[in-house]
Amino acid sequence: MWSRHLAVALLLCTFVSGVAHADRIKDLASIQGVRDNPLIGYGLVVGLDGSGDQMRQTPFTQQSLTNMLSQLGVTVPQGMNMQVKNVAAAMVTATLPAFSRPGQSVDVVVSSMGNAKSLRGGTLLMTPLKGADGQVYAIAQGNLLVGGAGAQAGGSSVQVNQLNGGIIPGGAIIERSVPTVFARDGIISLELNTTDFGTAQSTVAALNRHFGANTAQALDARVIRLRGPSDPAAQSLFISRVENLEVKLPPARARVVINARTGSVVMNRSVTIDEAAIAYGNLSVVISRDTQVSQPDTPFAGGQTVVADNTQIEMRSENGSLHRVKTSANLADVVRALNSLGATPQDLLSILQNLKSAGALRADLEVI
Repeated sequence: MWSRHLAVALLLCTFVSGVAHADRIKDLASIQGVRDNPLIGYGLVVGLDGSGDQMRQTPFTQQSLTNMLSQLGVTVPQGMNMQVKNVAAAMVTATLPAFSRPGQSVDVVVSSMGNAKSLRGGTLLMTPLKGADGQVYAIAQGNLLVGGAGAQAGGSSVQVNQLNGGIIPGGAIIERSVPTVFARDGIISLELNTTDFGTAQSTVAALNRHFGANTAQALDARVIRLRGPSDPAAQSLFISRVENLEVKLPPARARVVINARTGSVVMNRSVTIDEAAIAYGNLSVVISRDTQVSQPDTPFAGGQTVVADNTQIEMRSENGSLHRVKTSANLADVVRALNSLGATPQDLLSILQNLKSAGALRADLEVI
């Protein structure tokens, strides 16, 4: 039974063959200067089937609609309270990829910011998307693709997934590109995804072994400087060869990650346990309440019907015994040792924390 619990609560990489494994540099690092840029905009979604914003509660929607109509030559009398139900205000977000050029298209995400019930079937009107510098880099417009569905009638409703957000595949056209500089005089910087001196030195050794001595130099535990070709036409080929080069990595730092909300535990293959003795038991409090109705014996006796709540509180404690856990030198032994305890996933969270406090768990413990 515990093995089934552990299969749900413990997501483990059980393969333990070999001390080191090889990864491509493109999976370990990125090129400094090659990055995406977030874009944001504010727009209107029209064509909703009566599920748009309520104008009295979202005055910004009415103001935006009035401004848009004025730009199209339609004058709305001042002070007029429009009661349209097919319009919703929305925030539009997108990501501008590196090396993108004007005329290319990117996906956009549209999210309602008012009290619209649904954006299903709506159309986003022309919306400028700005970057952090306030400049417009793309224009978004198109029909929304909403993955949710819902219906309501007679005071009852049902809904599947989210209705107040959707995407427009290829819904934004890039109008301005962002200059991307990744090499200066042939010097290219690699940024590792994680800070680790061992990974940095292994990467430097692999690069110098393949491209020649003094090609790579580790500036710290995260940044590696490369001496590439000065000709811009040859730099792309050089970076392609660098990214596909495989590096033998040292064993990762032992780490156990606990999610206290879901009860899941994830540990890598470097985790070990020293010999220890563990005792655990469950303490639970059960509160039950039932309603009792007291009525008079005779209908015309002048008494009243009284409703009273009867609450019962019970405390239960399970006996715990002392269990011996032997030294576990690899991940497979750790799994067998934890399985032998017969603990529930929730008990396992506390056991691992106590093992760490006692110095028997040879790993970093992270609670998320």
